[in-house]
Amino acid sequence: MPAPTPAGVRIVQRLSSTRTFATLAPHVIPAMDRAVHRLTRGKVLLSARMLPGVVLTATGAKSGLPRRTPLACMPEAGGTFILIGSNFGRTEHPSWTANLLAHPEATISWKGRDIPVRARLLEGAERDRVWAEVLAFWPPYATYQARVRRPIRLFRLTRRD
Repeated sequence: MPAPTPAGVRIVQRLSSTRTFATLAPHVIPAMDRAVHRLTRGKVLLSARMLPGVVLTATGAKSGLPRRTPLACMPEAGGTFILIGSNFGRTEHPSWTANLLAHPEATISWKGRDIPVRARLLEGAERDRVWAEVLAFWPPYATYQARVRRPIRLFRLTRRD
């Protein structure tokens, strides 16, 4: 598939900032991503056509069971990743963030490879600095933050040995 054009990216950014998108996307996009990811043995994540994406496998905070969640991410230099708990601008934190708070050791599938990671919630000045980078990376996150009173959680994932 060809890379998205700058005009295509702007259209998706505009659409992803709408309330309709915030209502529909949480039900459609993850299900579609899980199915395609499974069918391609971890090589394709449809939503990653616009934003880099991983499939996070974390231990459920309440159930203790493995939970697989396709997520957009912001790769950083040095092999770390930032996960953004925007929940498409919905009022509650996404459940995967509670899972990482309870069980920070997880695995991500990145470009067909499984990578063991440790998650750390970013806070204070570090969070503020990374949040500015996140907004430069994908401006619609500002719209999501404006809709909710909760601070959007940011996690840095580092590889575990």
